[in-house]
Amino acid sequence: MLVDITGDILLLMINEAYPTWLEIDLRAIQNNIHQIQKITGRAVMAIVKANGYGHGLLQVGKAAEAAGAPWLGVARLEEALDLRRGGVKCHILVMGYTMPERIPEVLASKVTLTVYDHGLASEYAAQARFFNQRLPVHIKIDSGMGRLGFFPEDGVESIRRLSAEEGLSIDGIYTQLSCSDEPDLPDTNWQIERFQGLLEGLDSVGLKPAMVHAANSAAALYFPKARYDIVRCGIAIYGLHPSDLAPLPDGFRRALTWKSHIVSVKYLPKGHGVGYDNQYVTQNEERIGTVAVGYADGMRRRLGNYALVRGQRVNMVGGMCMDQCMIQLDKFPDAKIGDEIVFIGRQGQEEITPEELGRNWGSNNYEVVCGLATRLPRLYIR
Repeated sequence: MLVDITGDILLLMINEAYPTWLEIDLRAIQNNIHQIQKITGRAVMAIVKANGYGHGLLQVGKAAEAAGAPWLGVARLEEALDLRRGGVKCHILVMGYTMPERIPEVLASKVTLTVYDHGLASEYAAQARFFNQRLPVHIKIDSGMGRLGFFPEDGVESIRRLSAEEGLSIDGIYTQLSCSDEPDLPDTNWQIERFQGLLEGLDSVGLKPAMVHAANSAAALYFPKARYDIVRCGIAIYGLHPSDLAPLPDGFRRALTWKSHIVSVKYLPKGHGVGYDNQYVTQNEERIGTVAVGYADGMRRRLGNYALVRGQRVNMVGGMCMDQCMIQLDKFPDAKIGDEIVFIGRQGQEEITPEELGRNWGSNNYEVVCGLATRLPRLYIR
């Protein structure tokens, strides 16, 4: 569900309509894109895959386009088509696998595909020739990720073969850096050197594509040599740190807040179970609140979760349910149904960040925000 918000009063009114919701500040996303442009001196390819890292594919895509991003990056063709249907006009790169049978949709939507395999490229080219068109592609180079791409040492010959495929227009070349969020490791410089060697080889034989890109968010900030023609940023445009070792500089703003309401408050007697399997049993008479958030919303089904109530942290107790969880309210005798709860964001002087949740869950901030369910209403602040 998408709701556009233009003022704080309207936001307050709409919040009352939902038991749990996300507030997405599109102004923060645009600010962050501008910060990256200022720091790097490069245009930004805004990565909006995985539903805009949980922030909303179309709304983030439009905000990025309005902020001056000439390219959007997605993982799958379905995401690109959703953006086109939503009115996004800028270039879109599909970075993952696309079935050859879908090339007619690709051509009709003017989307650029990634090529990383000769057989697949030949099938793409054959489909494009059938429609008497040329399919725009970027070549993926595996400089050390071990995932998709041609090895740099084979790159000149590979691109020579691809250039001979009628039906393909080789418009770009790129690689993915695997350890740029750990700036002290030597791996990133090694990858850049391998990639750069290939680029020089291609340039010497007149095969270097017009557009080169390598820098993800961490590399854009910490490895100037990787910036090339455009920087390809995901996590940073949402105001989230690439890692604890590669934090964002000042000037970036987190775009997402996750809130909910208390939907029930009751006293439970001593020895009473809370939640499935009675994973928590009251030690005395306890004041227990129920909140309309569960693991189907993206909250992890584990012990040790917490939230903010009236600017203070409270523990979740009992087993996490699909749609609800319980919190201990003994220190809040006035807490009542309708009180606002914060799972990500600031309340008073306290704050819970996606980075903190990721550490608590044995994961990272990427997984926290990408795991937020599509059923959560996303309220957009412009």
